[in-house]
Amino acid sequence: MRILQIFLILLCGLAAAQQQTLMDYLERRLLAIEDRISLWHEQTSRYTSELREFKQQMVAQLEGLDKNKEALRSELDAVGARVDRVEREMDYLETQNGAQPCVDVEDKLVEQQVIVAKERNKAKYAKLTDCRDMIESIKGMKILKRVGGTKGMWSKDSGKVYLFNGTGEDTLYQFGSVRDFTSSQGVAAAKAVTLPTSWQGVGHVVYNNHLYYMRANEEIRLVKFDLQKSSEVDSAVFPAKDQLPVYTLNPETYVDLAVDEEGLWAIYATKENEKHISLAKVDPKTLSIEQMWDTPCLRENAEAAFVVCGTVYVAYNSKLPSRSRIQCVFDVSDMVTDDDAPTVYFPKRYGTHSSLKYSPMEQLLYAWDDGYQILYKLQMKKKLEV
Repeated sequence: MRILQIFLILLCGLAAAQQQTLMDYLERRLLAIEDRISLWHEQTSRYTSELREFKQQMVAQLEGLDKNKEALRSELDAVGARVDRVEREMDYLETQNGAQPCVDVEDKLVEQQVIVAKERNKAKYAKLTDCRDMIESIKGMKILKRVGGTKGMWSKDSGKVYLFNGTGEDTLYQFGSVRDFTSSQGVAAAKAVTLPTSWQGVGHVVYNNHLYYMRANEEIRLVKFDLQKSSEVDSAVFPAKDQLPVYTLNPETYVDLAVDEEGLWAIYATKENEKHISLAKVDPKTLSIEQMWDTPCLRENAEAAFVVCGTVYVAYNSKLPSRSRIQCVFDVSDMVTDDDAPTVYFPKRYGTHSSLKYSPMEQLLYAWDDGYQILYKLQMKKKLEV
């Protein structure tokens, strides 16, 4: 009995010791957890403080960037204003001191060629009007929109706008007015007119509700198309042998038709007068050629031309597009001399003009430049009698 009591006492002591050990272990674990929680709170507080400081630094840097942005914008505006002023001054200087025409022959030879040309065209041109205007400068420009590809032509006749996209298509687009054209989304709202054959180049023109365009198979033929009746009226072979592209920068165009106060004209080139551009007066009713002239204007680096009051103006550029300029002028009535015709510079745009069409009623040029439809306002002056 005594042994049993002793055994129970030992068991109780052992249990108490184990309980104390467990309590000590749990207490140490709790202290470790408390230390970790304290460390976490300390680190969280530090991170929060650092994040607050970083936020303050970022806000200060953003405010500095905003100030720098405003200062940079002001500087850019000032630079833009100076660039515009320099361009205007360059335009003025270029107009006052135009570049000399690019020629590759001697002056005496040029004079001989002019004399020969005049001998070949002794018949005096019978003017239909008393128009005495010639171009003095480009007064202003307006970019209406961009429709179509790199090359094309657009013009206005009887209030309607006509759009010709490409150099070899058979469908033109007619808009009721300039406003309809500018407000339209592409050509979806336009009236599509399909021609009996495709046109060649961009030398076509709309005149008195008729389209005059060139088509080429074995021969180059001038076609007259009634836009009101949507039917071909007449056609005739263009009476020039061994034709060449009239402009080296737009080799798709062999005949460039033009309209002015005097009526219908054709600008072309042949192997007979290989380096220079020729001009012809066309009867719009019969399509017959009334008179022809050889001009001193070179084909090389020519991009387009147009006629105003019986005077042809040829625009030049370069193979790497720079700035278009009217550098050669030829008057069929000999009323404009080289000294009277200033070199006129176009405002620099996107590339080279594929077409320039003159509107006699508005004294505007309808230009196509790299798919952009542009209007140029012309400043006129009177020709001098010679």
